[in-house]
Parts: sequence; C-alpha cells; structure tokens
Amino acid sequence: TARGARAWHALGPELSRAVQELARAEGCTLYMVLLGALSVLLGRLCGTEDVVVGTPIAGRRRSELEGLVGFFVNTLVLRTDLSGNPAFRGLLARVKAATLGAYAHQDVPFEQLVEALNPPRSTTHPPLVQVLFNLHNQPGGDLALEGLAVERRAMPRHAAKFDLSVSVSGGTDGLALQLEYDADLFSEPYMRAFADAYASLLTQLVADGGV
Repeated sequence: TARGARAWHALGPELSRAVQELARAEGCTLYMVLLGALSVLLGRLCGTEDVVVGTPIAGRRRSELEGLVGFFVNTLVLRTDLSGNPAFRGLLARVKAATLGAYAHQDVPFEQLVEALNPPRSTTHPPLVQVLFNLHNQPGGDLALEGLAVERRAMPRHAAKFDLSVSVSGGTDGLALQLEYDADLFSEPYMRAFADAYASLLTQLVADGGV
C-alpha cells in the first residue's frame, strides 16, 4: 500500500568527523563514503554482490536555469559492484567511478532510462531502484519575513515512494540519518536496527582506515 513511516538516528560528532576525514584521505566525497557503506550493508542483508541505489540530483547544471523557479530534479541510478569481496578502499574506487559516470550523464531523464531498459514492471515497487539515498549538505538558511515569526515544522508523511529512502543531513551535532520506509515491509524496530547496523559499519570502516 506504500504506507510510509520514518525513523531517525544520530551518528554523533565524533563518528561524523571520522567519516569526513576518511573521505578526504581517500580522495572521495563524503557522499561516496556514505553510499559505499550503505551498499555494503544492503549487499550483506540481501545476499547480493550487485547493489543498485537511486539518488536525486538537482538538474541545474546550466547557468540559465539557476534563476528559474521550478522542479528540475532527476533520479540517477547508481550500481555498486561488491564482487570479489573488495577492501573498502577498493570499493570506494568503484563507487567513485560509478558516481562520476552517472553525474556525466545526469541529463538523461529517469523515465527515458526506464523506457530504454524496459525492466519487468510491478505495481508493488518502482522500476530499477527500490532504495533511494540522499545527502543534504547544503546549509539551511532562516526565512526572514517582515512582521512575521517563522518556525520550521516537519510535515507528516503518510506514504513512501520507495521501499527505503536513506537521507543523511549535517548539523552542529554531526550527521544524522532519516529513514523513510514502507511500513508494510519493515517495522520500526527493524529500521532502528538497520540504522544501528549502518552506524556500526561506519565505525568499523573508519577504525580500519578504509582497509
């Protein structure tokens, strides 16, 4: 039914700094390290060496689009190859290559990709990807309106577009996870355990230095 629910998990400032330092040491972005760790976790849980994750991209590469009001977001399909049980440093190289390759072709609409690949369709899940990953790394500004007091409020979400959407955002207290999931597939305790497993995997990776 795509009945949605949410769960949150804070990674804490110490682990957040360590993950960012690992990204710098490996010549990768924070996004690539977080995506690599998520792919490893999904591969272990699903028993697969071929992990496919979707990610949104702004779709505003052209300067003439910068001042336009509108929704230009496209969904990229990122495929991670876990075959050969690579060390995380080697896996990061694969993730980096796949990510940069997707960025180079980010103007291809997701709908056009689905049409070209023509995967088996089902009413139970979207085509090509069932997991979405996103990193919110843009600083949020306060909205100032003359004569009005403005407060941010989280809007309730009662539906999940994907089986699982993993969003990571940064703040003064470090990185935090937000999991939006299909409540017909996953329970809240399972999602909290998933978040704990993700944080534990990141802790292990930074302790090993990407080896």
